[in-house]
Amino acid sequence: MQALGELEISDKILHFAAYAVLAFLPSLHERWPALSVALSGAIALGVLLEFLQRLSPGRNFELADMLADAGGVLCGLILALPLRS
Repeated sequence: MQALGELEISDKILHFAAYAVLAFLPSLHERWPALSVALSGAIALGVLLEFLQRLSPGRNFELADMLADAGGVLCGLILALPLRS
């Protein structure tokens, strides 16, 4: 984790990538009803965690982080669609 702090990568890219992977994996095999719940849950998780950061000293609430999370979920779904069985 300490090494991540030394990288010159925007935290928005890290948010986007993490949520893209989080959405990509279930998007490969889950049926649509379960998948819609999983993807909605991933977006809700990003929003909830961002709001909880207000309660944690040294952490910042950012709307842009929520947008990066949601964009990552959408990208993960789009990337997995051609690979669905």
